[in-house]
Amino acid sequence: MPCMLRGAVPFNSIMNLETFLKGVRAPMKILLVDDEKKITTVLKAYLQQEGFQVSTAVNGLIALTMFKENTFDLLILDLMLPGMSGTDICREIRKISSVPIIMLTAKVEEEDRLLGLSLGADDYITKPFSPREVVARVRAVLRRTNNETSPLADVISYDNGLTIDNIQHEIRLNDQEVFLTPTEFRILGALAKHPGRVYSRGQLVEIVQGHDFDGDDRVIDAHIKKIRQKIEATPSEPQRILTVYGIGYKFNPNVGE
Repeated sequence: MPCMLRGAVPFNSIMNLETFLKGVRAPMKILLVDDEKKITTVLKAYLQQEGFQVSTAVNGLIALTMFKENTFDLLILDLMLPGMSGTDICREIRKISSVPIIMLTAKVEEEDRLLGLSLGADDYITKPFSPREVVARVRAVLRRTNNETSPLADVISYDNGLTIDNIQHEIRLNDQEVFLTPTEFRILGALAKHPGRVYSRGQLVEIVQGHDFDGDDRVIDAHIKKIRQKIEATPSEPQRILTVYGIGYKFNPNVGE
């Protein structure tokens, strides 16, 4: 008779065990980078309680080494770190990965927040904060990153040379792959889904950050600037993402028109 725990289902065969294991989802892995032990201890406890697997690093060099040697689903990254700043780490990671990044910062100036977002961070949280808020932000960013918003097709190609692959989560320009962060991909995808439609900054913020975002909607400008640098021949004279002054942005599917 097989050994059982109270309330457990007996594994009567290898097939039963394999079927069970296929239904078990591995916990999502988070890399938490902060040099304040109290913060890492508390956040790690809260995140683990919610089912996440959490690794910690106290400086940028350790964080980069851990990131390159392991697979993570999300990074929580303090802006002010000894030796290597959070912005420098974000910049280095964005060269090799589109993993979602949440920045922690004690700085409240708009320029600091815009800098982090322009480098590819997906969200920011200002210290002091509630651990429950961090958990909620983590879930929101992962939800936005992992759930596609009803694309019109799996792969969409435009006359301006741009191709959006919603299955592979890739952008190609004239058959060359273009590296976009998750936030940049969502913004471009939203604009390209309805060519010619004008989106206000507020609408794009809602798509990217969700309804509970309480920051300045001009963070979108920083993201648009980064996208243009990657998909426009002359970013200062864009032809694919056009500015509608006083309103927002729209996508032009036909270069030269």
